[in-house]
Amino acid sequence: KQWYQRRVRGFIFNVTGNDRRKSVTPLLKQLHFLPVRQRIKYKVALLVFKCVNNLAPTYLLELLKLRDPKRHSIRLDDDFFYLDIPKKPGFVRTCGAFSYVGPSIWNSLPYDIRCLSDIGNFKKSLKTYFYNQVYN
Repeated sequence: KQWYQRRVRGFIFNVTGNDRRKSVTPLLKQLHFLPVRQRIKYKVALLVFKCVNNLAPTYLLELLKLRDPKRHSIRLDDDFFYLDIPKKPGFVRTCGAFSYVGPSIWNSLPYDIRCLSDIGNFKKSLKTYFYNQVYN
């Protein structure tokens, strides 16, 4: 994963010899590449967006559930774009399951990104959000 980004950096910027040991971050920033962790979060958030907007296959739609608004209104209840996060799984390997990670990443996004309905605008805003988190 990170290896591919280093190879691309070497190819595009003709990095050889001792330059290969230098930090990748400034070059990734120049290329507008997201680091691998943020790229994974980007992809998961995009899948959740598709589920929320009924653009995903049914087997994915069944894994996510919109949070029910409560009777007694509090500030969070005005946000109808939150997803229910299931209880944390008992096994370490299942902590990476889409049904657990997807809602966690989605709910951590700002409201103005979660409420977008156009996929193009969502992708652009999401990449900008993750890019600013990493490089600013």
